[in-house]
Order: sequence, then C-alpha cells, then structure tokens
Amino acid sequence: MKTLVVAPSWIGDAVLSHPLLVRLKEADPTGTIDVLAPPWVLPIYKRMPEVGATHSLPFGHGDLRLGERRRYAKTLPRYDRAVVLPNTLKSALIPWHAGIPQRTGWRGEMRYGLLNDLRTLDEVALPLIVERYAALAQPAGEKLRRPLPDPRLAVNPAARAATLERHGLDAARPVAAFAPGAEYGPAKRWPTRHFAQLARDLHARGHAVWLLGSAKDAAITAEIRQLAGDICVDLAGKTTLDEAIDLISAAACVVSNDSGLMHVAAALDRPMAALFGSSSPAFTPPLSAKARVVSLRLICSPCFARTCPLGHTNCLETLEPARVLTALT
Repeated sequence: MKTLVVAPSWIGDAVLSHPLLVRLKEADPTGTIDVLAPPWVLPIYKRMPEVGATHSLPFGHGDLRLGERRRYAKTLPRYDRAVVLPNTLKSALIPWHAGIPQRTGWRGEMRYGLLNDLRTLDEVALPLIVERYAALAQPAGEKLRRPLPDPRLAVNPAARAATLERHGLDAARPVAAFAPGAEYGPAKRWPTRHFAQLARDLHARGHAVWLLGSAKDAAITAEIRQLAGDICVDLAGKTTLDEAIDLISAAACVVSNDSGLMHVAAALDRPMAALFGSSSPAFTPPLSAKARVVSLRLICSPCFARTCPLGHTNCLETLEPARVLTALT
C-alpha cells in the first residue's frame, strides 16, 4: 500500500508519531509511507528511515484557504490510504480532495464524511499522545499492542561533524545542551537564573554549555548567557532544526523544558533532565530510558496554562538547580 501520513504541526508531536510509522511499516514491509507536514517539522521526518518522500504543506497555522487546498491536493501522487494525525477540519481536507480511498483519523472538528475510517478516542485507554497516534496503525476497535517502540531519530556522523565545523564548535569536552525555550508560554519555562546557575555548576565540572532554540528564544538565551558570566555558547536562532538535531546528538547531557527539543533529545537517547511545570509528563513524557522527569508536582499543577493563573509559577520558580543537577548525575 501507499500511505500518506498527515503530520502534526508541533515538533514534539512529530517526534511522537514515529512509533506509528514503525507499526505501519511492520504491518506492510513492502509498502511506502510518505508524510505531508508543515515545512518547519519536515527535518524530523527526514530523520525517520520508515519515511519515503515528504511533502511540504504550503499553509500556515489557521489558514483554511479552501480553494488552494483543493488545488494542492490534486498535485499529490495517488495513495491507497491516509492517516490524519491532527484533529482539525483542515487537516482532513487534502486527503479528501486528493481522492484517497481510505482516510483514517480520530473524530475531531467536523470531519464526518472527510474521514471514512473515523475512530472514537477512549482517552482513558490511550492517555498518551504517542499511543493515540500508534493506535491509528491498527484496525478500528483493536486493542493497542504494547509496548510501543520508543521514538528514534537517525543521525549521520559525517553530517554532524560538518554541523560542528560550520558553527565552530568543539565536542572534545563533554557538552551540556540547554533548551530553555517553550513556545507554548512562560508557565513551561524554567527561570533564566536557574539555567544560569546550572550552567555555572556544569562548567565547573568541565562541561561546555550550548544554548539551543529558535530565534523566538534568543532573548531568553541571551539573558542566560549574561547571568552565567558569558560561559555559554548561544546558538538560539543560529541553527536550523536539522542542525539542532545534530548538535543535541553530540551532547553528553541535555536540560530542557517540556518542548519540541525535549522530545528530540529523547528520540536521540541523550541523558536528559526534562523540566515540567504547568504541563504533565502523564500526557507527553520524554520517551527514553535515559530521560529523567524533574517536577515538583505541586497541588496546583499541572494546570496546562500558558501563564500561571496564580501569578507565581512556583512549580518552576522553586525548582532549584541543585535538584536538576542531581537528576543528571
């Protein structure tokens, strides 16, 4: 069969879709799996060996543009089935317009008719995002086969060496990679002063410290570098996602908020401290035996808010660097 997977728009969710691809390939080893995804998550899928071709979705967040979606759908190759991972109306439009015979997904936003293999989600039976995605690889009504494989991303050593050289980085010393951003909001971000203190502690133990993130995180990483006494290499906004994956793969340890790069680090099987504040590891945990979740589990969390509704963000403000350092050792 030729399968088209319509991918999520978040980097972390894209990583968590990998077990679905593994299960699809197990069920049909000679079949092909292509992925339709926003351009900013395509580097994730290009690191998954189960993926054949990728198609860049030319629409931004929230863009409906019905006529353009219909025209775009007609340019796609023919597929036997589509697996639609987002629960939105617009994510189901292109497979329908493309005339893909089997269109599978969870019941979501007004998708009756657009999907003809429409599933009803049991949130208790499938609490994790990774489980909800993987279940779509199985026939409707079949109990999810556990355990699932952990998400994994492939790394080319030569490409990694080229990335290090391109950015003038030396991985001869052990590297601590920090991912201090979280696009969702400040209630998921560990304070910059804590990151700076941890950077000093790790630097004193012989580590180089790299700060990773997008251009949106540049103000955060600049503040960490200043507070730490200029001992960090600030790479926020200076790397592509593809390069960031290479750099994380070179790290001896990673410290990350609950973000896309947290899931990237887990999929690279890096030793990691994963910091949770307003969100919950019961929903989107880092899936690696080398990851350690660090959370105070206060009575007010998880609240899943973008900003603290109580105004103090104690779930992260009172999470001391020493506790995170212990999780890394």
